[in-house]
Parts: sequence; C-alpha cells; structure tokens
Amino acid sequence: MSEQNLIHLKAPGCWINDPNGFIYFQGMYHLFYQCFPYSTQWGRMHWGHAVSRDLVIWEHKGIALYPTKINDRSGCFSGSAVEHNGKLYLFYTGVNYTEEDPDNINCCINDTFTAAQMRITSEDGFHFDNIRDKITVIPPIEDQSIGCKNHTRDPKVWRGKDAWYMILGSTAEKEGRVLLYRSGDLEHWTFQSFAEHHGWGWGWECPDYFEVENQGVLIFSPMEFLKTEKLYRAVAICTLAQFDETVCEMKIPDSYQMLDYGLDLYAPQSTIDAQGRRIVIAWARMPEAVEGKWNGMFCMPRVVEVKGDHVYFRPHPDVAGRFTRPIQDPSEAGKGGYLLRTELSEGEVFSIGGYALQYRDGKFCADRSAVFAGHDEIQCRFETPRLHNGCHLAIYVDSNLIEVYVNDGEYVLTNVVYGLSNEIRGDRYVLFAIED
Repeated sequence: MSEQNLIHLKAPGCWINDPNGFIYFQGMYHLFYQCFPYSTQWGRMHWGHAVSRDLVIWEHKGIALYPTKINDRSGCFSGSAVEHNGKLYLFYTGVNYTEEDPDNINCCINDTFTAAQMRITSEDGFHFDNIRDKITVIPPIEDQSIGCKNHTRDPKVWRGKDAWYMILGSTAEKEGRVLLYRSGDLEHWTFQSFAEHHGWGWGWECPDYFEVENQGVLIFSPMEFLKTEKLYRAVAICTLAQFDETVCEMKIPDSYQMLDYGLDLYAPQSTIDAQGRRIVIAWARMPEAVEGKWNGMFCMPRVVEVKGDHVYFRPHPDVAGRFTRPIQDPSEAGKGGYLLRTELSEGEVFSIGGYALQYRDGKFCADRSAVFAGHDEIQCRFETPRLHNGCHLAIYVDSNLIEVYVNDGEYVLTNVVYGLSNEIRGDRYVLFAIED
C-alpha cells in the first residue's frame, strides 16, 4: 500500500513545496506538488502526486511529472489542472537552465534560465506520458514590456463563459504583475493584458483568480513583499480583484489581507470541492527536515468565503467534522493530531506544548520561540489585525504544524513548530481527536 497521511499531507521522505494541479476529478481529490525526490533540500523540480476521497486521508502515488523536454529539462515548476471532456489537463512551467551551478547541477546561478508554459494530459488522472504527450503552449517571453523570460511562471487555468483563461505570475521593471491569456482549445493561447500594483514586491508567484458569489478574489505570493531583515519576505496575500472577460482585463485594488498571519504558508492554490465550495490549500515552509527525513507539508483545506470587503478562510467541514472524540490530554490523540477549542479574555495567556498564545490589545498573538529553536533568521512572533467579536479559537495541533482559526475564520494564523510537548497551560478549553 502507498504511504498515507492523515489531515496534513506531508513530504514522502524528501523535499516538497508548492501545491499544484489541485482538482476534484472522477470522484477523487488530486493534489500534485513540487517535489525533489532525492533529498530533503530543494532541487530539480518534479511533480509528486497524492489523492484523497475525503480530504482527510491522503495517499501518495509517486512521481507524476519529471523533466524530459528541452523546455523543462531543468524542472517542472508549478501549475494547475482543469477537466475538459472527461480528460485531465495539467499546465505547468518548464524551466531550462542556461548556466548550471557546477557544484550542484540541480540549481542554476545568477537566474540564468528560461521559463515556458507547458501542458500534459491524462485520461484517468494517474497515468501521464512524459515522453510523448508534453507540449509547449507559451514559449519563453521575449517582449520585456510584457514580462520576463525567466520569472514568468505558475499558470492557473480556468473556464470562463466563452473561453479558457490563464493567469501567470511575472515581473517587469522590478514590479510584480500578472499576465492574462485566452484560449479556445487549451492549446493555442493569446496574450491579452497584464495587471500590477506598485510596491507589492518585485515579482509575483502562484497567482490564482476565482469568484465567490460573484466577488472576484486574487491570491498570489509577491516576492520581497515584507520590508524586514528576516527570511520569508515573500508571503501569500489576497485581494478583491475584478476580472472583466469581455476585454480580458483585471483591476487590482489598493487593499489586501494576508492569506495567513503566521506567514509560513506560501503558494496557495484553490479548487472547487465535491459540493461546489471554493477551497484553498497551501505549502507550509519548513527551515529544516523533520528528524532529517522529510521537509515540507500542506495546511488543511480551507473554505473561502467573502463577507463585505473581508475574505474568510474556514476549516473544511469534512475535515473539521472528523474531530468528534473527546479526550482529556494530547497524548490520547492519534496520528491526526487534535483540536483544541478555547476563548481568551483580553490579556489572557495560553500555551500549547510551548507554543504561546495571547489576546492582547484586541489582537490575537502567537509566539513560537520555545518550539522553533535555532532559527533566529525567521520570525517567531505574530499577530492578527484587531478582532471584531472577542477571541474565539479553534486550534488544530499536529506535531509540526499548528493552525489557529480565529473567530470562525475571520483570521487564520498557522505556524510550523518543532518539539511540541503535551503540556497545556490555560483554562476553559476542550480537546477532540479523530474517531478511530
């Protein structure tokens, strides 16, 4: 039997990063992901593959995509999936190093590579012909007024009213932007326009546009967005953008919010679940491998809702609904971790295995310093904006990831941790685990 994960999909003994090709297809959730199968460090990218019937139990299925063509000989970077006429179409960025690092040929030096947008298909979602079925649908961009020939990547494709659309992350004049393309057949793509916002990072990665109850939402990961000396200056943000299909143009407002206020999550990708809800999942960045064996995991899938000018991210009910077994101590939880529910008063302090929480000045605050030792280069203290209705917490605790949903998804704060204990310090809480 293939390796299985419960609740959080984790790297299968190697390195993983961005989620790719997230889709509900032929009765199963398929989640592909960036993968370097030979190490716990980043390297020449492949696409790993996992599936689930319920978003709770995930089963790794091995490598789906790997370098075989000139345009992807140095890696299969991020992309997305769509279904058309019963067939699965994967779109991704192929990269070709023009100057390899002589000490590690899995990397290049001085950003010397080209990026092309590529496509591969599958009848069943499991079998891919990496030799004969790959095609390049958008070659490396040569017109610098449109975008960059190397830092243009991560195609997200969706079906509009009368055509297919693709959004790509790119950069021009040291400003991040998205590029918009249109196609009638998923093979021939025509550039239509770009959209950008001054001051939001020098390059944008992993853009994802969708609509929730007729409200457009743009999620992307701008590089060097945060002005800090700490690492993780690139973060995931979302904004209420609007896309006009008639002219294929996007308007990006001045306001935004963090996808997650723990700042560890990156490269989120969304899909539609079996019930028609928009859901999103993201990579949790890890500075070191767990016990030297694996590096990288994904957060729980979250349902996206928009109320007024605010985006809510709530735990998927099919996942949250599995935590029904009352327990008295974290040691009684199984492989899926546990759910802790509590409510904090102003000034109150709470600790979960060394992970410190507080409701202070109307904001929810977290400090992972005690369970993140040796990583001073990465931020350890976090806070949400001011809350509007108290501080009610649903906290999902795994051995290496804590997801805190504040006020039913008003804000979410997720952190990677190492070395949690089973000690809880605080009052008025209840614990639940998954039924065996």
